[in-house]
Amino acid sequence: MRKSLIAPVGVVALAMLAVGCGSGQGSASSSASAPAAASASGSAGGVTVTNCGQQKTYPKTTRLFAHDSNIISIALSAGAEKDLVAVSGLKDDKPILALKYGDGVNSLKVVSPKQPSMESIVAANPQVMFAGWNYGFSESKNLTPDMLNAKGIDTYLLSESCKQADGNRGTMPPWTALTTDISNIGKITAHEDVAKKAVDNIDTRRKALENAPKAAKEPVGFLFDSTSDNSIFSSGSFGAPQAMMTTAGVKNALSDVKDTWTSVSWERLTQANPDVIFFVDYPPQTFQQKVAALKANPASKNLKAVKEGRFVNLPYPMWTSGPLNIDGAEYIRKSLEAYDLQPKTDIKPELDIAKLNLPGNTWLK
Repeated sequence: MRKSLIAPVGVVALAMLAVGCGSGQGSASSSASAPAAASASGSAGGVTVTNCGQQKTYPKTTRLFAHDSNIISIALSAGAEKDLVAVSGLKDDKPILALKYGDGVNSLKVVSPKQPSMESIVAANPQVMFAGWNYGFSESKNLTPDMLNAKGIDTYLLSESCKQADGNRGTMPPWTALTTDISNIGKITAHEDVAKKAVDNIDTRRKALENAPKAAKEPVGFLFDSTSDNSIFSSGSFGAPQAMMTTAGVKNALSDVKDTWTSVSWERLTQANPDVIFFVDYPPQTFQQKVAALKANPASKNLKAVKEGRFVNLPYPMWTSGPLNIDGAEYIRKSLEAYDLQPKTDIKPELDIAKLNLPGNTWLK
């Protein structure tokens, strides 16, 4: 997702962001975790995997370029830290990735804090570029897989961002999209055992959440990514947030919106009257600015979640397709328990985000 497009409240309308993050088709309720598209067969000097519905043979590479923090986290979870010849789009999220994967994150070669240029990619001399539509790849930015292929660089697309025939994004359920990518990148970088352990870990934790006791009445949550005066940028039924919420035991207020990351009206928030509001934590629009917008807008200032301050603020890589989705789902569950919206359990998140001192998470105390 192109984080640089977010603007402070009331400055720039977020219509441009309707082409934000990619999607994994289908809601989490139907999301099988087995990596259905990850079957691969070796070939002379390479490995064949299925990406975006097409079989493709990649070199078994030690020279991988990854763009955006969630995509970098997929490579790290697949055991490819030493194979990352360069990365981009990491700056804002280095602390959360270092918390998850250790000090090696601080040693990654960052060639651009945000969107990479063709020149910076070519200069890094990768064999494979791992990015996604609107996670680095964009016709408007003159950076596409075809352009890189023409320069002798193979490309692997984030499965959540794969395009359907009509141009919309999402070709598989979100958890499946994630585990497919981890498995495929593990094969491409010859770390299949590490990737399998990562997938198994996600599956085990996901099942524990899904089997946890549930309240008689399912709570409703609304994801507040960012805002303008006229709209709110959120996520519908096809992206990682849907999968996370369903797994954790909360209904996504936009589960009827057949899209991934998209803008909706303030009236949609009013109609939902959510029990809890989730936030994507990343600049330049701060948590405080988002809360101020909620408290100032007539459509939202009297909502129970706003008046009672039922807020949950989680980092960007927890909401976009990547292995931190399971960490995010665990924190969603614990927040629901803290707000008495789901029964208490002994589920404990593996990652201690209290160390990040993110604003808005008083429920953690």
